Amino acid sequence: MSMKGEGPIGSGRFNLSEWGLTHRSLVLYFLIVCTLSGMFAYTRLGQSEDPPFTFKVMVVRAEWPGASAREVEQQVTDKIEKKLQEIAQADIIRSYSKPGEAMVFFVAKDSTRARDIPDIWYQARKKIGDIAHTFPTGVRGPYFNDEFGDTYGNVFALLGEGVSHAELERHAEAIRGELLRVKDVAKVSFFAEQPQRVFVEISNTRLATLGVRLDDIVGALARQNAETGAGFFETGDERIWLRPSGQFEDLDAIRATVIRAGGRSLRLGDIAEVRRGYADPPAERLRFMGQEALGIGVSMRSGGDIVALGRQLDAAVEKIVAQLPVGIRLERVADQPRAVTRAVDEFVKVLAEAVLIVMAVSLLSLGFRTGVVVLVIIPVVLAITFMFMHLFDIGLHKISLGALIIALGLLVDDAIIAVEMMASKMEQGWGRVRAASYAWTSTAMPMLSGTLVTAAGFLPVALAASSVGEFTRSIFQVTVTALLVSWIAAVLFVPYLGYYLLPDFSKRAGQPSRLARVVGRIWPALGRRMAERDLHAYEQHDEFAIYHTPFYNRLRALVNACVRWRWGVILLTVAIFVGALFVFARFVPQQFFPDSTRPELLVDLRLAEGASHHATEVAVKRLEAFLDRQEGIENYVAWVGTGSPRFYLPLDQQLAQTNFAQLVILTAGLAEREALRAKLIHLFEDEPWPLRGIVVRLENGPPVGFPVQYRVSGPDLAELHRRAQAVAESMRANPHLSNVHMDWVEPSKVVRVAIDQDKARLLGVSTQDLSSLLATSLQGMTATQFREGNKTIALVLRGAESERAHLSQLPDLALPVGGGRSVPLAQVARLEHDFEPGVIWRRNRIPTVTVRASLYDGTQPAVVVGQLAPRMAELSAQLPLGYRLEVGGAVEESAKGSGSVGAGMPIFVLTVLTVLMLQLKSFSRTIIVVLTAPLGLIGVAAFLLAFGKPFGFVALLGTIALSGMTMRNSVILVDQIRQDVEAGRMQWEAIVESAVRRFRPIMLTAAAAILAMVPLSRSTFFGPMAVAIMGGLTVATVLTILFLPALYAAWYRVKPADEERAAADRSAATALE
Repeated sequence: MSMKGEGPIGSGRFNLSEWGLTHRSLVLYFLIVCTLSGMFAYTRLGQSEDPPFTFKVMVVRAEWPGASAREVEQQVTDKIEKKLQEIAQADIIRSYSKPGEAMVFFVAKDSTRARDIPDIWYQARKKIGDIAHTFPTGVRGPYFNDEFGDTYGNVFALLGEGVSHAELERHAEAIRGELLRVKDVAKVSFFAEQPQRVFVEISNTRLATLGVRLDDIVGALARQNAETGAGFFETGDERIWLRPSGQFEDLDAIRATVIRAGGRSLRLGDIAEVRRGYADPPAERLRFMGQEALGIGVSMRSGGDIVALGRQLDAAVEKIVAQLPVGIRLERVADQPRAVTRAVDEFVKVLAEAVLIVMAVSLLSLGFRTGVVVLVIIPVVLAITFMFMHLFDIGLHKISLGALIIALGLLVDDAIIAVEMMASKMEQGWGRVRAASYAWTSTAMPMLSGTLVTAAGFLPVALAASSVGEFTRSIFQVTVTALLVSWIAAVLFVPYLGYYLLPDFSKRAGQPSRLARVVGRIWPALGRRMAERDLHAYEQHDEFAIYHTPFYNRLRALVNACVRWRWGVILLTVAIFVGALFVFARFVPQQFFPDSTRPELLVDLRLAEGASHHATEVAVKRLEAFLDRQEGIENYVAWVGTGSPRFYLPLDQQLAQTNFAQLVILTAGLAEREALRAKLIHLFEDEPWPLRGIVVRLENGPPVGFPVQYRVSGPDLAELHRRAQAVAESMRANPHLSNVHMDWVEPSKVVRVAIDQDKARLLGVSTQDLSSLLATSLQGMTATQFREGNKTIALVLRGAESERAHLSQLPDLALPVGGGRSVPLAQVARLEHDFEPGVIWRRNRIPTVTVRASLYDGTQPAVVVGQLAPRMAELSAQLPLGYRLEVGGAVEESAKGSGSVGAGMPIFVLTVLTVLMLQLKSFSRTIIVVLTAPLGLIGVAAFLLAFGKPFGFVALLGTIALSGMTMRNSVILVDQIRQDVEAGRMQWEAIVESAVRRFRPIMLTAAAAILAMVPLSRSTFFGPMAVAIMGGLTVATVLTILFLPALYAAWYRVKPADEERAAADRSAATALE
């Protein structure tokens, strides 16, 4: 029957495609405006390395000079932890107590919304402020850091040969002023500052001889330097303030201070040395390429463009450097704009490759002019997607760019289906408007349902209430936006473009098809047979003749066989599926997030608890000497006494500790990074070092730290360490682990000053006097402050260097007892050498030892944890009551992330079922479609194993989304079967012919999606997801054509066509009788 004609179908219902063709000027206007708006929006999209996500960590610190770790734990840390536990959103409260210091990490629940975090931090401040009066006398703080997640993407080192820190700080202040003028700079911070001090150093022995007490000196300095208001005069119309002089203006004024004691007046400069210096020992230091420096960090405002900021900073720095004095240099330590530019350029390159691949697939499979329609639609959809990204404040970063590549393979699906349907109908003799209108009538709603089902596959990402969910959420936002835009483009813009671009098939009457012409160039004999078939089909005016080629006949026979042997096909598919699950569970390695591909290496140096800052710096210098002999290093920077500031958002930041140093080494590339990493691991494992040296790459995703971790918790510290040691020994026995260690184990050396209270009382010496003497003689005591411009410098009174140099001199320390007399310390106190905990780590108020380890290359944390599981279960069973052994690290974080995604699965399932029921209006057809959803796992397991890719969190998201892609094709095929049955076809015939007719669009859309993943498969971050989608979609597409017809026939108990027709005839005859 001929279907020729130019008019619309005229069903009476609204037809968007038909409307578009009757308002072509308006459609063209929207097409141009949307494309130009998208192009403009692309230039305004912010660029960053990682998507923004909220650090749900607050750090609370308090100081209690002189207290032991145990005293700090009991009197300060525990009180803070108790109050923080009262906050409903509290998840984990980790803390460490060290001599004189408490540090508490308050971690809010992963499910906490980002907008609620400021209120939680306010509650924490308020609750801890309420108990500040309960802390012991002498406790300083607590101090709060709720900006723990701030990133300093640009870090500079200011240094100069023979230049003092004071001069460096003066220049740094000027630099800060210049940098703050740069647009998008939020703040400029200094690191490794060396606080200036004015030291008054005096021999304690001399003080005792002169009969001068420390209190006399402190009082004299404080009184002389007092800033006390002297009042004012009221003189009629004016008020005049009185400003007495006398405050210290220079060191000579300090030296001239008069000390009165024992009826005598002494000039301070005559009995003490007054000099300027820096805090000693220093809290932290920065060394750039072996030279001491001052760090300057630049943080970008929220929502800024890091690449644009980088260009502006380059210009500002060039101007600053030109004005610096000779000998002072400003070196770049961290350059996030450069890293972002490199990462974004690489992803844009991958995106361009994917676009070209999809365009090539469209052109080769659909023909030139039909393919051009899809080719034009791709940039249009991308442009509109960019417009929405700009509207929703989604920038360009590794997640959004990866999502665009994923979406690229899917956004052409609707366009291919629509233009293929339109072209097919025109080949069958239909007019342009009627063919376009029919494409809406027959495919628009199934396409929309398929698009919504595919989009729903990304819904669990959006619903994941966790840090990893927040980190990857733009996968959902970008992909779903692109899919919905692609559907609108397919039903509105594709008919418009097809109206003008598709060839006039009526002029090809009796001419060979495109495929026949292409085949004829390669295989002339076959091409002639195909041309003859085309001529016969045209003469017969058979609209379905294009599906009676030898290829389609073979496909029809294959589908017929699947329907006939339906139970065999179903059982074979189920068996393969079960086998794939077994392979997946046993042989596919599991992963959380892969390491970053940035060229930096981090080297953590940790000495024994109680190690001095000097010992840490000596170890750093030794490693620097090693690095100076290596090739492939652009620069390195050492943070001594602390960790690096957060120059990279997912950095596992380390806080200040005197026994810790961190080196950040920038290598020339990935090959150089890996070569240096191997050398460093060899250096720390094979050579004697008085420390633990850990070499790590930067992480992707929320920070985890060491990939393999076990936590042992319990009340008694000795028993706790014994149990943790057993865990560590079991881990050391595993050949895949390196650098196995505990986060706290070594006790610190202490000297207990056992005072003979009877002798002390007889001499008139109190415990307070003795403690003050010791503190002042060794570290010093702040007597007052020296003001210089806008700086306030502590004036520190301390003992002479000769009395502070050796511990062996401590018993001879002169103790003033009045009357100008003194006695040695040993006369009233006994010095006892002992050990005590140097640090006490707690987790949720329970002492906890974490046993941590790194991995050798090629092994995933989940594999090692699985290998250790039997032994850890055995050790856990042996623990006394009150003790617990838990797994941490990447495995724990992966479980959290997967759990948060799993929590959204019920909504995903409900959404999919609702969409399917609205489209299919049948429980049976909906169940058939849903049963095809997991079939992609067969290809996922096979491809991940074949390509050696791990199954990580991102691959999990891709696998869930894959189920939506699979159901999309199933919906279209099942709905086609329904339409054919309602049109009067026998069920068997409808199943087979629907599979044959939908084969080309299903295969074309699958090929576009699969091949678009090829460039992305090279990505370290998205590679596993790309491979999973490629494998899953390949297998699922084949099974859609072969397994789904068998399942449909089995579900509906479909009989062969001749039996069905005979049964229908008998029913009709019975009805006539």
